[in-house]
Amino acid sequence: MNFKLTEEQQTVREAAKNFAENECKSGVIERDTHQKVGLDQLKMLGELGFMGMMVDPKYGGSGMDTLSYVLAVEEISKIDASISVAMSVNNSLVCWGLENFASEDQKLKYLVPLAKGEKIGAFCLSEPEAGSDATSQRTSAIDKGDHYLLNGTKNWITNGSSASTYLVIAQTDAYKGHKGINVFIIEKGMKGFEISAKEDKLGIRGSDTHTLIFNDVIVPKENRVGEDGFGFKFAMKTLAGGRIGIAAQALGIAAGAYELSLAYSNERETFGKTINQHQAIQFKLADMYVDIENARNLVYKAAWHKDQNMDYNLSGAVAKLHASEVAMRTTVEAVQIHGGYGYVKEYHVERLMRDAKITQIYEGTSEIQRIIIARNIIKN
Repeated sequence: MNFKLTEEQQTVREAAKNFAENECKSGVIERDTHQKVGLDQLKMLGELGFMGMMVDPKYGGSGMDTLSYVLAVEEISKIDASISVAMSVNNSLVCWGLENFASEDQKLKYLVPLAKGEKIGAFCLSEPEAGSDATSQRTSAIDKGDHYLLNGTKNWITNGSSASTYLVIAQTDAYKGHKGINVFIIEKGMKGFEISAKEDKLGIRGSDTHTLIFNDVIVPKENRVGEDGFGFKFAMKTLAGGRIGIAAQALGIAAGAYELSLAYSNERETFGKTINQHQAIQFKLADMYVDIENARNLVYKAAWHKDQNMDYNLSGAVAKLHASEVAMRTTVEAVQIHGGYGYVKEYHVERLMRDAKITQIYEGTSEIQRIIIARNIIKN
């Protein structure tokens, strides 16, 4: 097996690293404290071609492979996971879903500005009573002949207020169950569409997570994506790839915490020597390194499967499950290595610990990943 990155992949990784260090790091604590969205940083990502990395250049994208995308998410997540999740949702949920399943007219109208980073997208699946159970959609879209009438509530929506284009999953025929679900393109400003409460979150506080309310929103027929009843398959296929992006985010959070801990251990002295000379700290750093290397191999493998047009449902779930749990373990240990300093914002690791937790929850909880893995290995 060839583990060597191509020259283009190395360039992407270096560009992402420089962007994170130079454009994200200086304001990351303030954005976290005040829940400020890094709109300037997201605009710069668009200019770098990082908001539509895997999209065909004819639709305004960069035409890169999944591994390049994963490398960029990993590097940015080391510094600011709020920026990386906004980027991840736009890339692997919104842009990927539109490029693969939207009509040509929809691609030209909506995908192009999203891929160029001129607009930001949001993926709207979760509801107050439909989180992991995505088939229990209460948001409805009633067919009125020449349009659909959309009503309902979506919550936990990343890019909730910063987005301009929303992919909304809704039930059009309750009697058909999951086969009666569709996905619609909704634009900010449509009459009856309200961006409601912003969530005050534990982590990724620089990401705007909102509840969205739809009250008799008139949706043109041409805004439905795919055939009638395709919405549930759309969501599942899109989330399968989205998990690779979140796995990369978790990997980056873990790697960022490890790198900070390694550097700190070479500076902090106790009992007359740097703490990395104490076996207790050495063992922690060694365990971190092994965990992160394993997670990286799993994440890159899932990305490679996607690039080779192989089935990545299993490898993506494995990568997300393991990387998210490694992120949680590593960040907790990073705070421990830093001691009291790890408990204050100035040293960054407490924020990474708070950011890590969500990677075990969104785009499929760790429990859902275990269900997916079990179904695949029993089937095989």
